[in-house]
Amino acid sequence: MKKHFTLLAFLLLIYNSFAQHQEIAEKPEIWKGKTNVNIDSTSLLSVFKKGSFNGHFRYFNMNTINEGSLTDYHANALGGGIKFETAKFHNFQFGVSGYYIYNIGSSNFLAKDPTTNQTNRYEIALFDINNPDEKENLSRLEELYLKFNFKKSTFTIGKQLLNSSFINLQDGRMRPTEVAGILVDFNEIKNTTINTGYLYAISPRSTNKYYDIGESIGIYPSGVNPDGTKSGYATNLESNGIYILGVQNESVKNLKALIFNQYVENIFNTSLLQFDYKYDLNKNSKLLFGFQTIYQTALNDGGNSNQSKTYFEKNANSQTFGGKLGWKSKTFEVTLNYNRITDRGRYLMPREWGRDPFYTFLPRERNEGFGDVTAYMTKISYYSPKKTFKAYIGVGHYKMPDVKNYKMNKYALPSYYQTNFDVSYDFQGFLKGFDAHFLYVHKFNDGETYNDPKNVFNKTNMSTINFIINFNF
Repeated sequence: MKKHFTLLAFLLLIYNSFAQHQEIAEKPEIWKGKTNVNIDSTSLLSVFKKGSFNGHFRYFNMNTINEGSLTDYHANALGGGIKFETAKFHNFQFGVSGYYIYNIGSSNFLAKDPTTNQTNRYEIALFDINNPDEKENLSRLEELYLKFNFKKSTFTIGKQLLNSSFINLQDGRMRPTEVAGILVDFNEIKNTTINTGYLYAISPRSTNKYYDIGESIGIYPSGVNPDGTKSGYATNLESNGIYILGVQNESVKNLKALIFNQYVENIFNTSLLQFDYKYDLNKNSKLLFGFQTIYQTALNDGGNSNQSKTYFEKNANSQTFGGKLGWKSKTFEVTLNYNRITDRGRYLMPREWGRDPFYTFLPRERNEGFGDVTAYMTKISYYSPKKTFKAYIGVGHYKMPDVKNYKMNKYALPSYYQTNFDVSYDFQGFLKGFDAHFLYVHKFNDGETYNDPKNVFNKTNMSTINFIINFNF
């Protein structure tokens, strides 16, 4: 597959588009297009006639280039979907959406690498990871909700989108993670947003159905227990649901403060405190400061009284802290980022639910599942004046615990350097509605692998190349 890393890939780069990754502090914006007017319709017929349709079509090409003779992979996915939301009727709205995906030419995801006896990691996630040989009509009912609007606030029940610190879209494949539950977005206090809710099911990215909370943990590869035995929590966890509460306040000029708590009944609790401050140098530029800390603790037996089948080891806890320092103008942003996961224990958050909230996060790798990690990342971003063209270069060093330190290293990932080159473009004029996106990632090994290719395959000394075209209406 080395042929994919060619001049053609670089030529495609020139035309690329708007971000496939959405910041977790933003509202979900998977469906772009016309939104409902704020007029409350007077009949059920007008509710539907004055409703809004949004559509989204996506083509995704992904390639993984592994070291030496280790297996390379490629995938081509094509999909589309429709969302409908009614106009308001006595402040109520109904919404529904669905999506389909086709595999239009990819590697055999069931074939194992002959050297490591391991399977594909990245490309399989474009489709249904539970049915890797399925190539046609991978469909999913995504949203199905009833929403009540009260002044600036909303109360939504059913299947919907959520973008929080720990459960988020993580939309780096064909479709994002979605949730089922009750969510309240309360905005009646000046400069304050309160988000709270209860979740009873999750449809993880790269799956085609909704799962109960305990059942949703372990769909992705689960690594090893702290004693080095294979993790056995998949299908063996019990939880009555997730309770979330987040308060964001911007009463102090240029300061955004966030307190967020996620309580996963019977398994674990996670609390986050984060401050982001912008200091105005002049009307065109500002300094950026950020601080974040996260604390976790097990609840009861961590999901199962049998510790070989539990998710969060009984009486275990973990803590992380990080910071950001940067400068931003109207077209450039430069940040220096730091994160430390202490050696108190593994930072655990189901990968099925979302991506890391750390300042040092770069797409295509995570630091979830590890303790005693020190990470540094620098990122330089450019935005065109009209925000139609965006690009960034990110370089990070991630000092991991030894791959044989199972207590702190759940997935046997060695220390590594990661470089990301990302370019995106929103088309205008005749092609308005289209955007394209190119992402190139390379990871360099910087740790002891004990000459075991399993510690390298799909982990380090590898590249992934992604090209995406979207059409939204």
